[in-house]
Amino acid sequence: MAEIIVPELAESITEGTIAQWVKKPGDKVEKGEFIVELETDKVNAEIISEEAGILKEILAEEGDTVLVGAVIAIVEAGDAAATPTPAVEEAAPAPAVEAPKAAPAPVVVEESSSTERVIASPAARKLAREKGIDLASVSPVDPQGRVRVQDVAAHGTAPAAPAAKPAEAPKAATPAVDESRVTVEKMSRRRQTIATRLLDVKQSTAMLTTFNEIDMTNVMALRSRKKDQFQEKHDGTRLGFMSFFTKAVVAALKKYPYVNAQIVGNEIHLNNFYDVGVAVSTDDGLVVPVVRDCDRKNFAEIEDAIGGLAKKARDKKLQIADLQGGSFTITNGGVFGSLMSTPIMNGTQAAILGMHTIQKRPIAVGDEVQIRPMMYVALSYDHRIIDGKDSVGFLKTVKELLENPEDLLLES
Repeated sequence: MAEIIVPELAESITEGTIAQWVKKPGDKVEKGEFIVELETDKVNAEIISEEAGILKEILAEEGDTVLVGAVIAIVEAGDAAATPTPAVEEAAPAPAVEAPKAAPAPVVVEESSSTERVIASPAARKLAREKGIDLASVSPVDPQGRVRVQDVAAHGTAPAAPAAKPAEAPKAATPAVDESRVTVEKMSRRRQTIATRLLDVKQSTAMLTTFNEIDMTNVMALRSRKKDQFQEKHDGTRLGFMSFFTKAVVAALKKYPYVNAQIVGNEIHLNNFYDVGVAVSTDDGLVVPVVRDCDRKNFAEIEDAIGGLAKKARDKKLQIADLQGGSFTITNGGVFGSLMSTPIMNGTQAAILGMHTIQKRPIAVGDEVQIRPMMYVALSYDHRIIDGKDSVGFLKTVKELLENPEDLLLES
């Protein structure tokens, strides 16, 4: 018999949510086979079975939060089919009457010492068994009477209260929603984490944003002239704007090293590497995979790296290592049509560059007014370690390099 345990994925990840079981009790399992998908605040992880056999029991439902190290399923070695412990079936409603204990049922039925039968989730049943709690004594929050793991965990922790006390709880709860007018959608674990971290950054940093605008005429002309030759030379890799911006950012970071730093306690750590995070929008929210050593990569290598990471992000194949260690971030709201924004810094980094949509506008060129393709750019930065002089100088350097893209060749 083998236990399926939530593995350690990274030092910062302590729990996850069961996203999907790809096997059900009674199914045959091969060694190394993917049986459950775990959603964490950073990536989705595929958990495999370390032993061949039959999936005998599932101990956590889809949607349950599980801690690293927790046992979430049991695999029985051998080819003989074991009688699985019934688990929740999404396609069937919970029975309203008692069923014999041996009969398969859409919910787990646990026999209490008082001979009553209690409807409970597998995770609740497991926790109750570990704590020695009689499920019949647990008061479920679910109006249908179904005991969940949260009910078992809370059992016995509150002080004694009159029997009528629990009935007062709904007064403090969220008002009932008119489902004909409002669609209620549970926030995913990743969305909750994004929200928490964005608030943390705003509350723990002295964030300020400075703006500039870039005349994209020359970089667009250079890209137009070279894109076919570039694509042919580099096996189909397309020449996009991101490689130009990444190269310009690296050059500016070398000139203004505090923009590439971070605060650690009472120390400033000046990073001597240029690992640039590139924000990628997915169905589950924004993720920021990191392109390593951008100072050592040419334009094609940067475009390949960004394209590969973006595909992994959308296919939910990113690994923890893909998201760690960035020293600076670029985000491009322009792909959605954003004209201007104030991006929020990523994690412990000191700054982030926001790109925006390219829009033709009348611009004074010498003594003439010309229509030019212009892009607003924004640098949000931590004012605790970056002064206005450095932030403005950084953004001005990026602007000058992109308006004279041939100069990027000297910086590469």
